[in-house]
Amino acid sequence: MQTKSLLTRIRDEIIPILTGPPILAFLPAITLGAFWLGGEIALLLTSLGLPLLFALAGALGKWPMADRRTGAVGSGMVQPSEFEAATHEIFASASGSGRKSACFVVELDDFPEFLHQHGHADTDLVLRRVGERLLSAVRDNDIVSQLGRNRFAICLAPVPQLDLELCIQLAGRMQAKVEDPISLGAAAVYVSCSIGFCQSNRVPGQNASSWLSAAEAALFTAQQASPSGIRAYSPDMAQPADDHARLRNEIEMALDKGQIQPWYQPQISTDTGKITGFEALARWIHPVRGVLTPNVFLPVIEQAGYMERLGQVMLFNALTALKAWDSAGVDVPRVGVNFASDELRNPGLVERIRWELDRFDLTPDRLAVEILETVFSNTPDDVITRNISGLGKMGCRIDLDDFGTGHASIASIRRFDITRIKIDRSFVKKADRDPEQQRMVAAILTMAERLELETLAEGVETVGEHAVLAQLGCDHVQGFGIGKPMPFDQTLDWIAQHEAKLQDAPQIGRETG
Repeated sequence: MQTKSLLTRIRDEIIPILTGPPILAFLPAITLGAFWLGGEIALLLTSLGLPLLFALAGALGKWPMADRRTGAVGSGMVQPSEFEAATHEIFASASGSGRKSACFVVELDDFPEFLHQHGHADTDLVLRRVGERLLSAVRDNDIVSQLGRNRFAICLAPVPQLDLELCIQLAGRMQAKVEDPISLGAAAVYVSCSIGFCQSNRVPGQNASSWLSAAEAALFTAQQASPSGIRAYSPDMAQPADDHARLRNEIEMALDKGQIQPWYQPQISTDTGKITGFEALARWIHPVRGVLTPNVFLPVIEQAGYMERLGQVMLFNALTALKAWDSAGVDVPRVGVNFASDELRNPGLVERIRWELDRFDLTPDRLAVEILETVFSNTPDDVITRNISGLGKMGCRIDLDDFGTGHASIASIRRFDITRIKIDRSFVKKADRDPEQQRMVAAILTMAERLELETLAEGVETVGEHAVLAQLGCDHVQGFGIGKPMPFDQTLDWIAQHEAKLQDAPQIGRETG
């Protein structure tokens, strides 16, 4: 047994050194020693024999592996095809030697919105910085590649010990580096990323071809949970392959059976802490895959042409929730419902909304119509203009959603009688620690105050962000730090718990005087 262990050690540790790139440092000494001891004949034999020896040992085919990081010129990352080949080699090496490895997939969150806001040139610069930071988070012999526009993959060189805790720590280190502020001209921007990973000893099917797929399945689950999620692969995770086609086939049935329904995220006042409303956010309660978030199924619904039908389902359920809160004796002033461009192009939209409100015996001010800033920044057609104006005149509140990601003019804000602007979370993130973020938020709030508009900050995740926004003068906040989206049957308990906390908690208010 000791002999076998010694042979294994020689094979795994000593032979790679003798047949790898480090031996290059000794070649001058070897050839000089051969000439010194045996003259020109020995030098000739050494010069011819060493390349033959390396070829027989297979070193000539292995050396590029140690330098694969130069596969993408100037980037330090390999091409996707090289990454795939490397994962096969690393998996075989780890399996044969009993060593451990892991494959990580990193993807930037909310990438389409970031691209729309900053444009291609600045986005490419940010992606280069992200790649550089991922390279700095791993070792020189680990393999890094950019698999898609905003997706990166890392495969670790095999090591003797690599447990789940170490993988989680490494994923956290990658995430922390990516989410540090990135200089973009005179400003700093923030991005967040989700990470999925799979250890080499947990690969389904025990082959390298499914290793990356398992890490992508873990990434998919991480993205379902929240921004900046991290998940390790487990066998019960759904594989993302062909998800798009399968979901498209199931969309119509899901709408018919009520599987797609709103979950409600609370909005509170920074002055009083009281609930000022809930936003209705679509969730698909899939019978097999569990709760699916909009980033998974909204593109499928849009391609299938069911956006207007989804809007009808959301509105009906949101108004039903308002009546149920009223019946339960709790004070929920309004509910916010997102309206897509497809709905706003329907000439009969205003009358349909009026009919729905009358049907539920609700006044129009109980409904907040949330419209993306991009709808305003793009020149709207006559029907969209008519519908937005008509809903405002009817008494519905008009919320300008994701403010700061588009280019809505002040003239369009005034023309459409906007009630409130919702500050995008890209400005809110780390506002308690970054003076530049604070200046941006303060500028938006000053503009809103001059235009006599209410303000709501989205994506508030920490007490510090909440406090700074209150001090700067933001009227309302929502985000995971306040409350996560929840099904209706959980809202009553959340409301009761929140109101109980208000009795004891100190008020977070804005500065005065």
